[in-house]
Amino acid sequence: MPDESPWPSVWRDLCAADALDPATPLRVEQAGTAYAVFLLDGAVHVTQDDCTHGPGSLAEGFVDGQEIECPFHQGRFHIPTGRPTAPPCTIPLRIWPARVIAGRVCIDPAASIPPAGAG
Repeated sequence: MPDESPWPSVWRDLCAADALDPATPLRVEQAGTAYAVFLLDGAVHVTQDDCTHGPGSLAEGFVDGQEIECPFHQGRFHIPTGRPTAPPCTIPLRIWPARVIAGRVCIDPAASIPPAGAG
């Protein structure tokens, strides 16, 4: 039986696009990975949810422009690139290219930047 999915097989559905709020990240867990999903200026961005410095969930953080502030220690990251922008954060976040397909936010889980296990 052919796949009836509206998106190519490499893309995985994370959440409904209309569930996103520009002021509040959305935490999504899928296949053992926690993602933080952001809506910035109409564009969807997906990062790892766990802060690279400590036990903070970025989906519980504060969005300020294109940055997310970790609620645990107030370190910051640039959401589109995952680059740390304020101490104590020094390790970049993993990010995934995201698309909205048929009203759903989708990612390719294998296409993280940097790749899993890198640096």
